[in-house]
Amino acid sequence: MVEMSHSSHTACVSLVPIFNHLDNESMAKIATKAKHRDLKRGEYLYQAGDDEDSIYIVHKGQVRVFHLSENGKEQLIRVLNPGEFTGEWTLFSSDTYHDNFGEATRNSAICVISRDDLGELLKEYPEISMKIMQAMSERLSQSEKQTASVAIESVTNRIIYYLEDLTSGEAEDDVTLKLPMARKDIASYLGTTPETLSRRFKDLEKKGLIEQLPKNTIRISSVEELLFATE
Repeated sequence: MVEMSHSSHTACVSLVPIFNHLDNESMAKIATKAKHRDLKRGEYLYQAGDDEDSIYIVHKGQVRVFHLSENGKEQLIRVLNPGEFTGEWTLFSSDTYHDNFGEATRNSAICVISRDDLGELLKEYPEISMKIMQAMSERLSQSEKQTASVAIESVTNRIIYYLEDLTSGEAEDDVTLKLPMARKDIASYLGTTPETLSRRFKDLEKKGLIEQLPKNTIRISSVEELLFATE
């Protein structure tokens, strides 16, 4: 485990919504509990079966969390960008194991806070518990939505609803989106194959509903018209 300066730990902690509502002195104190891990692209933060005994915060880079079925099929759960975290379930049991895999999709820097240290922090800053519960509630809601979509919606509809989710807070017309993950990861997240995803994107483009731009960017001329195209 590589050492990291205290100022860098503080910068890492300040990125996270479960901590950044605290004052600077409190965040600096939390930073003293953090340890550091550097991951190269393709390295695992954790694997299924590993002890789940820490919370992991992405400081730099990106980590994808995915599940492998018994037949080896991969299902993407989420992608973690700077300021996002995983391992929150470690708070509720001292004998838990990871069900999923966490893999760096690019060179990444991770802050790690152990279960014991986090437990002490929660006693001193109980408001953190509410922030964690809120984040877990949002993740469970998103997971249920994802499961239902894969079960009952066509691939085209899954793509449309996914793009619509990414436009939240944007104008209804002429929206340009930077896709937050690689196409193969989007395909895994939506429960399809990269080849099918590519074909459906091309179909939507032929209909004039989207435009595929360089650097993994999509332009949507009208979000409302895109939603009307659901099957």
